[in-house]
Amino acid sequence: MTALGPYNIVPALREALSTVDRRIFLSVTGAALTALAAGWAAGDTHAQSETASGPPVGDELVAMLEESSAGLTSLPTEQRQYIPDLLDAHLTTVTNLLENGRYPKRVGLRLHTLASSLSQTVAWHRFDVADHPTAAKFWIAGLRSAHASGDRDMGAALLGDLAYQAAWRKDHVTAAGLLEHALTRSEHPAARSLLNLRLARTLAAQGERRAALRSLDAAERLLDTASGSERPAWLSEADLAVDSGQALLDLGDTARAHRLIGEGQALLPPARDKTRGVFLAYRAASHLNLREPELAAATARESLQLARRIGAPRCVQLVHDLIPRFRSYRNAEGVPELLHLAAS
Repeated sequence: MTALGPYNIVPALREALSTVDRRIFLSVTGAALTALAAGWAAGDTHAQSETASGPPVGDELVAMLEESSAGLTSLPTEQRQYIPDLLDAHLTTVTNLLENGRYPKRVGLRLHTLASSLSQTVAWHRFDVADHPTAAKFWIAGLRSAHASGDRDMGAALLGDLAYQAAWRKDHVTAAGLLEHALTRSEHPAARSLLNLRLARTLAAQGERRAALRSLDAAERLLDTASGSERPAWLSEADLAVDSGQALLDLGDTARAHRLIGEGQALLPPARDKTRGVFLAYRAASHLNLREPELAAATARESLQLARRIGAPRCVQLVHDLIPRFRSYRNAEGVPELLHLAAS
């Protein structure tokens, strides 16, 4: 993997957007990701200077792309399943402008910012359909663009996303390394809260109780310091409660974990249906841990129906991963219906 720098930005975007059969690509190794994160944490930004050739790129065009991209990403969850091609097209346009356009430095910074944001959104779409190699490529491309624009919090967020993917794939050593590097340069308290929350999850999965609890305390404290106007839509008390509950599940504190997951689900706003589906799957797992198969089946069924309606394969997979655990409760209320639904 090449180092961060201005000459690697467009090639990284082009590679992620490539239509070549992506099954031939191997996943990026944990060691390579950790090395990239270390370079990001240690290095200065490398923003491209004003370009002197090519067709001019004006503020009006960039503003239109910013507005339309924001409109796509703010659609209700149920509608977002229809727009991956539009997001790819927007990112392709921004990449073309970066490579071929003539623009002053301020416009270049806006284009890099937009490229990093779009790359992050596209990566999550790929991640949700289990295309992990491509998702990683988009997150890495976004990291390069965020590095060029000097946006440390966006860079840290993208490293946090790569860490989330690593933890999802049970590579908690890589996840922890990425998050620790991200925390060295992240500045916004809400961003630092999310990073600490994810670090707590991956430390708990490794049985690191004291370190996980310290990270949970830091996440709660940092979220409290961010005023309501500063908090991003993707981080709230709901996220804090549910992810804290998940960490406590791994640490064996099942009763408290179950309570927090339930509280977080109740706090989640209706607009975040995909997250609600994931939370429901987590809650179903906690009911199973408490040997409450009836409640687990009802919750898992709600999660599965929601995930199928909004087109969220990752959430569907979470429920399917629980199905083997339900088979020993075949006679419990709601379990036969869940098994039938999962098989249909």
